[in-house]
Amino acid sequence: MPAASRHAQTVCVIRGIQRYGFDLFEDCLTCSWRGEGFFCQLPAQVLKDFDALTFTNIYPKGAILFSEGEATRGVFQLCHGSVKLSMSSEDGKTLITRIVEQGEALGLSSAISGNPSRVTAETLVPSQVNFVRREDFLRFLNTSIAASANALRQLSIECEAGANRVKAMELSPSATGKLAGLLLSWCEDRGRSTDDGIRVQVLMTHDDISHLINTSRETVTRLFRDLRDERLISVKGSNVIIHDRPRLERLAGP
Repeated sequence: MPAASRHAQTVCVIRGIQRYGFDLFEDCLTCSWRGEGFFCQLPAQVLKDFDALTFTNIYPKGAILFSEGEATRGVFQLCHGSVKLSMSSEDGKTLITRIVEQGEALGLSSAISGNPSRVTAETLVPSQVNFVRREDFLRFLNTSIAASANALRQLSIECEAGANRVKAMELSPSATGKLAGLLLSWCEDRGRSTDDGIRVQVLMTHDDISHLINTSRETVTRLFRDLRDERLISVKGSNVIIHDRPRLERLAGP
């Protein structure tokens, strides 16, 4: 990357840190956020090569990384934060398709296929994102078996997640079953076992969740209240604690 470009990006990010209050990691090799993400666990030299292609930035909550129907510009590696993916119908209805957590690459399928984006990506919280231009990313995949394997793995998991979502949303007999299925999927993706149950951080509003399970905000609010009254869950701030997973699984159905 040209020195001037890197410097311009760094200035922008430093200002972001002062505003949003979390550490910046421009070097993937020393990043403390590295986990099991698809491009976080590449071999050291491959990761160094990938890092040399990236432009780092921090986005505020509600920032649009790319929009549905937009020509693909490249791949956005989510280093820290959370992003929702959504699509809209011709009559203006919005459906949230998935919540992306740190470690994943956004826009991967469009970058490979060259087709316009099928979804809009919007940050749910202030987020650090590393951007790689499409032409650089495709060259990178062509020169690294490990990177290609990681890209294939992420695309495969996205396909499976899409199939699971269709099953949960279309085959669940009730809104209660759909919400139960959504909570269970969050348990699998990012739940933490505690003495009280499985704790999941939920950064979405009831309105956002209603778009995920194709119902109304009022219904989501009522369902959460019902699940709390039945002591299946409790809510503490942005955290939902699952107290009775077997009962939740029965509500979700087969």
